[in-house]
Amino acid sequence: MKNVGIRKSLVELQNDYDNGNKKPLEDLMRAWKGIKELDPMDPKSFYCLAGFHGEPFRGAGYGDSSYWGGYCNHGNVLFPTWHRVYLYKLEKALQSIKGCEEVMLPFWDETNEDSMKNGIPWALTREYFELGGEKIKNPLISYTFQHIVKDSIQSDDDLYTKPVGYETVRYPLSGLVGKDSIEATKKHNANFPNYDENVKILDRNIVAWLDNTIVMPDGTRRQMGVYKEFEDCLKAPNYTVFSNTTSAGKWNEDKLDKIVPLESPHNHIHLAVGGFDVPNQGDFSPIAGANGDMGENNTAGFDPIFFFHHCNIDRMFWLWQKQHDATNKLEIIPEYPGTNSSDSQGATPGITPNSWLTVETPLNPFKLEENEKERAFTTVDCINIETQLGYTYGKGSFDETVKMVLRETNKPSKVAYVSKINRAPMKGSFIVAAYATIEGKRYYLGAESVLSRWNTAFCANCQTHLEVKASYDLASLPEKSIEESSIDVEIIGREQNNQLFARAAETGKKLFHIEIK
Repeated sequence: MKNVGIRKSLVELQNDYDNGNKKPLEDLMRAWKGIKELDPMDPKSFYCLAGFHGEPFRGAGYGDSSYWGGYCNHGNVLFPTWHRVYLYKLEKALQSIKGCEEVMLPFWDETNEDSMKNGIPWALTREYFELGGEKIKNPLISYTFQHIVKDSIQSDDDLYTKPVGYETVRYPLSGLVGKDSIEATKKHNANFPNYDENVKILDRNIVAWLDNTIVMPDGTRRQMGVYKEFEDCLKAPNYTVFSNTTSAGKWNEDKLDKIVPLESPHNHIHLAVGGFDVPNQGDFSPIAGANGDMGENNTAGFDPIFFFHHCNIDRMFWLWQKQHDATNKLEIIPEYPGTNSSDSQGATPGITPNSWLTVETPLNPFKLEENEKERAFTTVDCINIETQLGYTYGKGSFDETVKMVLRETNKPSKVAYVSKINRAPMKGSFIVAAYATIEGKRYYLGAESVLSRWNTAFCANCQTHLEVKASYDLASLPEKSIEESSIDVEIIGREQNNQLFARAAETGKKLFHIEIK
């Protein structure tokens, strides 16, 4: 392919580095160091680009909770394409640094052998890196704010305000530095003073999230976790339900088979890096109070790991496109849940609330130069990454999967469909884990990660979209066991579960409804 850059696996760059070919990884580090050192008002600076995702809020969303103040699209059909252009713009910024013109953004292959065994690639976690004969702080492990980000929506605590000098954190640390939370954060983080030990804790949690294998009642071993969800999302029959959790939730409610959208494993990684233990790990001791930046949409874009994670999400999107003959055209089911600007999080800056989303909807704030004029990028402009954007992906996990016929024609298994989960009592992001109790023994069925605002009371759109839905495949349970089992749901939030249920009981709001379909 002529003039097409290749985004390689970050592990491939690490291996080249260890084998003596140091330049590719060094150039990547040099480029990242460069954009982080630019004036924060420079449109190519990391501060400016990172801030497009969530905070600093702007437009009507700066002070009006009817809108989502960040530009990112979540819970709707623009989720894959908006983030695709976002990565493209960041990659162009990296290439603008002198001597880094050939740098491509690598992907963290979250389901390759190295990640499944060791967790996050060392290039994203090693504290220091030698560059130009000088030992520097690794530019990929965090970002120190050059300019304040102020939370203007929250009224009980400026939870997401980040002052100048604040440095992003990951699990097991907390990054809440609002006036009512700063002392608790200091006390929590004092328990984790050793950076290298913290990385080990983080990697262990990532490995557990990636591959969670359990033994079912019939003795079979069932692979669960992020690996399985990435594999399953490639089976989604159309772009609409593949693209986001809202559309997939409706599909799963109406159909007898379970669809896993790309956004689901994406959410898991956000929460794993940002502050949640994987459910059902008996040897894990949950670390209460862990609130890393990746765990909240407001601040996730400021952690450099965000872009390596999303590069892998975009790669999975491209694999799905190749599998489903969709490399040149994407079709959106008109007026389906997940196709409205007010679904889930609310309208983004520049988009009218309660408007229908199409492939022509602007992917704000990104501009495309065309015939010496600028116009907004749209989904139509970024469907084929090779011919339209000039990049493709190197070798990675699931490459062979696109050659297989993935949709099975046999009768689908039964599904535990969970609805009417009221997220009003939850503070911040949370997990919905499901279990089946058979003959007195509890079996884990899976989890759904939900990225949510800290307090939905200050989000008018959230108040009209409080219900969370999830579904769990019961394929590994014998038919008789399904009939006799007791399915229950556990809500794992920032607070203790009993507090969540107690608050729900006080308000008379039931947290969930379970139905076997």
